[in-house]
Amino acid sequence: MAETENNETETPAETPASAEDAATGETTAEAAAPREPGPPPEPPKERRRRARASKAAQAKARAPRTPEERHAERGAERSRKAATRRVERSRAREKARAARTGGAEVQTTPPREHGPGRQKTRQGVVVSDKADKTITVRIDIARRHRRYEKIVRTSSTLHAHDEANDAHIGDTVIVRECRPLSRRKRWRLVEVVERAE
Repeated sequence: MAETENNETETPAETPASAEDAATGETTAEAAAPREPGPPPEPPKERRRRARASKAAQAKARAPRTPEERHAERGAERSRKAATRRVERSRAREKARAARTGGAEVQTTPPREHGPGRQKTRQGVVVSDKADKTITVRIDIARRHRRYEKIVRTSSTLHAHDEANDAHIGDTVIVRECRPLSRRKRWRLVEVVERAE
């Protein structure tokens, strides 16, 4: 087995087996010969170490600078980089604006004016009427699970405004969403559907 200049050994499959193959083997050897024999390439770790050493040597050769000079150099470098970023951003804005308009003026419609929203209405059972002009209503929800088809029951409680203190515990009531009346009250009593016995 012959060795190449990269210290790699040739495998038996690469060696020519007959005279015809020997002729082709000579041409490949000639093609490999023009490579310049030189020192093996330096590993990256060594390259970085040499670069660090040369940078340190340059820093020693340079005259020591005062903190004011270093600060001024950093400021100049920052302003140069900021100018570069500013130019790049303006180009990006122009490009986005051109893409958005499509090269022609696009007529926009004015935004739709806000009208009154649809208020939510819920029916539930009063669980507490202790606070003045306030009732606590439990709203029971029964839904069918979308995958398992089982009935899933949940409940939520909310505070509603009862102006006349009309509803009592156990009453079935209808409440409607309204503006915030206090920290917790966002609902108002509409009617008492069924009184408790």
